[in-house]
Order: sequence, then structure tokens, then C-alpha cells
Amino acid sequence: MARDSTVKKDKMDREAWIQAATEVLGEEGISGVRVEVLAKRFSVTKGSFYWHFKDRQDLLSAMLETWREGRIKDILKQTESSPGQEAERTKHVIEVYSAAKNRKGMQIELAMRDWARRDAACAAVVEEVDRIRLECAGKLFLASGCSEQEAATRSLLLYAYVFGQSLMSGTPPAVDLAACKTRIKDIISGRSLTTPPGL
Repeated sequence: MARDSTVKKDKMDREAWIQAATEVLGEEGISGVRVEVLAKRFSVTKGSFYWHFKDRQDLLSAMLETWREGRIKDILKQTESSPGQEAERTKHVIEVYSAAKNRKGMQIELAMRDWARRDAACAAVVEEVDRIRLECAGKLFLASGCSEQEAATRSLLLYAYVFGQSLMSGTPPAVDLAACKTRIKDIISGRSLTTPPGL
């Protein structure tokens, strides 16, 4: 079990419990998010937990709301663009969400999606976050002159790439990953998908 948590063991307030539980979710999945496990891992008593939460479900609901608010706030920030800078901002979004340093966040993302397969409340939150992500990316493409259909297509392609590459354990030896990533960013943010080659 990983123990590189950023949560301070000597101060488990409500936010710290939520952060700790979310870290465990990313590492072990929803089955690992248990009061006893969290208390033992962070060397605190279960009484500390029940001071801040009614029960485990209360914690799970708080985790979902915190993740939802954080993801929406982040995508609004990342897709904010000045006129004429939409293509560069799109490349920025791709870079941020596919960067190696975002691995921990992606683990949590994937764990949320796994949880959503079995829980209606989680599924609703993930669906809302996905919708807002696609809408925000779509606005960048619309501002770049894309039609609504093309903007929707590019938005889906953007997130399909970001999440798809995160599931891959490696790349073929012959692939120059940096060059490949640059070409992918150019394809997603560049010329019209319907423009014939050479024009």
C-alpha cells in the first residue's frame, strides 16, 4: 500500500478525511475506502471520523461533491482563453491532462469511473463532469471557427486521447512519444477534420 500521502496525520479535519479517502480511492478503489482502514493508515481514531461524518455514506457523498467541484473548477480554468488563442489553449489542455505528473489525478479519475459503474450517485456526478468538460472544450473549438458538429467531434477526440493514453502501460519502441504527442495535439486543435490533405 502506498504511503506517500500529503495528508498530515496530526490534523484530520473534515477536508483531510475527504482528501485521505480520495487518495485511497485512487490507489485501492472504492472497496478500500473504509473508516477502519483510513483511521489505521493515518494513525487516528475512528472517533475523529465520526466527529466530522455521520457514517461512511456521508464521507462518500462528500468525496463525490469535492471531486465534482474540483474537476469543474479546473476545467473552467484550463479552457479559459483569450480571442485568437483557442488553438494554443486546446494544446495546453491536452498537455495538462496527459502529463506524467497528472498520474495521481488520473488514477483517481479512473477509480471514480469504476465506482460509477456500480453506484448511481457517482455515475450522475461523473456524467455531469464529462458533460461540462465536453462543453468547455467545444467552446474553444467553436471560437476557432469550427461548426457545432466538428466542435463536438474534436472535444470527444480530445478526451478520448487523454483518457485512452492514460490506460496504456507503455508505447511501442519505434514510437517517438514526444513527437507523436505533438502531432496529436496538432490534429485535434489544427485544421478542419474535413479539409482535404494538401489544402
